[in-house]
Amino acid sequence: MNTSNLVRLLKTSGALTGIVLLATGCKSMIVFDPKGPVGIHQRDLIYITMLLCLIILVPVLAITAWIVVRYRDKKNNDAPYQPVWSHSTKLEIVWWSIPIAVILILAIVTARYTYKLDPAKPLVSDNKTITVQVTSLDWKWLFQYPEQGIATVNYLVIPEKTPIKFELTSDGPMNSFWVPQLGGMIYTMSGMATTLHLQADEPGNYMGTGANFTGRDFAKMGFTAKAVSRQDFDQWVAEAKASGNELSEDGYRMLAQPGTAERMTFAAIPSGLFERIVHDYSMSRGAPPGYTLKAQTLSGEKSTAHSEGGQLPPGNGAQKNAPDIGSFGQSGRPLDTTHMHHHGK
Repeated sequence: MNTSNLVRLLKTSGALTGIVLLATGCKSMIVFDPKGPVGIHQRDLIYITMLLCLIILVPVLAITAWIVVRYRDKKNNDAPYQPVWSHSTKLEIVWWSIPIAVILILAIVTARYTYKLDPAKPLVSDNKTITVQVTSLDWKWLFQYPEQGIATVNYLVIPEKTPIKFELTSDGPMNSFWVPQLGGMIYTMSGMATTLHLQADEPGNYMGTGANFTGRDFAKMGFTAKAVSRQDFDQWVAEAKASGNELSEDGYRMLAQPGTAERMTFAAIPSGLFERIVHDYSMSRGAPPGYTLKAQTLSGEKSTAHSEGGQLPPGNGAQKNAPDIGSFGQSGRPLDTTHMHHHGK
């Protein structure tokens, strides 16, 4: 190997090493720093899968590099190209048996972890499970604590070393609830409630986010999941209940309108609000059967039916004249939540 090739190899190795070092410091790697039992099991499954893949990948890449170097063509090579093909039963057994064994091991491990990580499966703990009802809105998160009778918007407080049963739904487009360091994501869907059990093993502020594209301000659907001691949690609940800021039915309807919101804390919540959100969406908010109707334009002024194939006729102008509802609620008025901006601690 001449000097130029050696320099090129060193440059390539240095660049790859730099990329790896930079990647280890990214926030996207926080899944490898779990702070709860569910997150730990998921990290272990990722590690096992990576190791099994490397068992095949590393030897294949090494042999490929060796073949390229060993049998490369040289400028002074005058030997004729006369490949000799032959069959080797031993080699066939080796390069078929190893992948089959890896796939079997991976299947068994994945099946066991799939059962262990069932999101609806309660976590074993000496502490009583706390229920938090989560509703994804446009573009904000509503967290209700039915046992404590309080609610928050865009932030979550939970006690450490305590199982949390999240009941999730959506009052709008489907989204995904995700706290990477505590466990994997699960969908929030209108008209139904899903369940996710998580636990934080130590105090801290953990990043939470919505993982689905849901429109203009979907990127602002981040929240903080704060794990505190049980004593601090009880104190926070008492302070929230003493704040006197109640979430009324009218207040919720305004909150549910499309728009962003600040962090809020509510001292009381309407009884059965979460259940009504799920029930109302499944019973009364659904669209009529689509196969019986032609699609209509969104503009209230133009009710022209779409032409065949679902396309608007040329020159219709319905999209151009349709109002911009990005910052408006369903009533047509701008979302005004200033009177509900009660910042939590």
